[in-house]
Amino acid sequence: MYAKNTWSKYKDNQYKDVMDFNEGYKHYISAGKTERACVKESIALATAKGFKDINEYSSLKTGDKVYVVNKDKNIALFVMGEKPLTEGMRILGAHIDSPRLDLKQNPLYESDGFAMMDTHYYGGVKKYQWVTIPLSLYGVVVKKDGTVVDVMIGEDENDPVVGVTDLLIHLSADQLQKTAAKVIEGENLDLNVGSIPLDDEEKETVKRNILKLLQEKYDIEEEDFLSAEIEVVPTGKARDFGIDRSMVMGYGHDDRVCAYTSLMAILDIDTPEYTSCCILVDKEEIGSVGATGAQSLFFENTIAELLHLCGDDNYLSLKRAMTNSKMLSSDVSAGFDPLYKEVNDAKNAAYLGNGICFNKYTGSRGKSGSNDANPEYMAELRKIMDEAQIHFQTAELGKVDQGGGGTIAYILGNYNMNVIDAGIAVLNMHAPYEIVSKVDVYEGYLAYKVFLQKA
Repeated sequence: MYAKNTWSKYKDNQYKDVMDFNEGYKHYISAGKTERACVKESIALATAKGFKDINEYSSLKTGDKVYVVNKDKNIALFVMGEKPLTEGMRILGAHIDSPRLDLKQNPLYESDGFAMMDTHYYGGVKKYQWVTIPLSLYGVVVKKDGTVVDVMIGEDENDPVVGVTDLLIHLSADQLQKTAAKVIEGENLDLNVGSIPLDDEEKETVKRNILKLLQEKYDIEEEDFLSAEIEVVPTGKARDFGIDRSMVMGYGHDDRVCAYTSLMAILDIDTPEYTSCCILVDKEEIGSVGATGAQSLFFENTIAELLHLCGDDNYLSLKRAMTNSKMLSSDVSAGFDPLYKEVNDAKNAAYLGNGICFNKYTGSRGKSGSNDANPEYMAELRKIMDEAQIHFQTAELGKVDQGGGGTIAYILGNYNMNVIDAGIAVLNMHAPYEIVSKVDVYEGYLAYKVFLQKA
């Protein structure tokens, strides 16, 4: 059903399935505020559904459920289909990184009676949105002996929080003359983390008190920050948004809303005709680079491993498996905001409540960096969605010269497979707290599930 409000699909306020599904989603994004945390949550959900680590298999057969983890930041899950891998897979691909602040490698310093931590923002952010809100420290410290220490400060109700301070309005005459891009500079996104000095007369006594507390709780030293990965994320759980509880506000909808719905789709299907895949990747917000980004050979290498377990080591088989596949690049769309109508072409915008959104192309200014899916593939998907009575819409990212953005679609498209972006509309995208419609979340899950079964 094209461009119809999806709430009307659920008659007489029979929203139980929608609401129940979103309770699971709220838990997922509240517990999974980093890539590593998302992978841990995903493994727990997958193993409960009978998925096993690839290393537990000596061979693979139809119906086997497999997951593969890459450097604790990627996970790929497969349900082996009735047809051989060389006839292609049905792939759902989402990313589990989100815009945030990262601690620098030498973050801790003291200034004018405060202990501070230096940060570097990650991904596209409006820097002024990250001041005066409660923030948590979340990640790992790896010591020289290989010991991995999990760090989480701020998420427990009894924990303290940290944050970036701002200038009071009474003294802001000069600051308010700056543009929004400059009102808060990147180098000024430093965390205030404490103010009590140790009881001595040496220098940097406040800083040394913070180090003492970290030593007591986590058994880490200042130099251990060199091999740490500490992300600074908004504090608190995802919450219902709207008096009617129709939406969810939380950190990291982009793109964990598509990650969770894709994950649950593959966990809930029966043995498919074609091998089903859900791959959750890192680094999309900074170009899908590195060993854990979509441009990594991790996915290609994993398919080679699956073929090997199926008794096929032919290099040409790998190429055929990739070329014959079909994919939904599960990434969010920019939701139409009635407060900012002017940036959208209203008839080609994504609306909250209208179901999953297909973006034939993304990119910017002349479709630069776009996948631009084939119309034959879009026609096939329209038919699948209509036959299953799934609500869907189409959109592009704003007016032609307004801006733009990209996804991982073009990267998988390089394998010559059919790929299109298909995701959920988001308000406040890339802000510390984003908003999605609960009915879009549930309809997205149904759409991903039918794609794995029918495409």
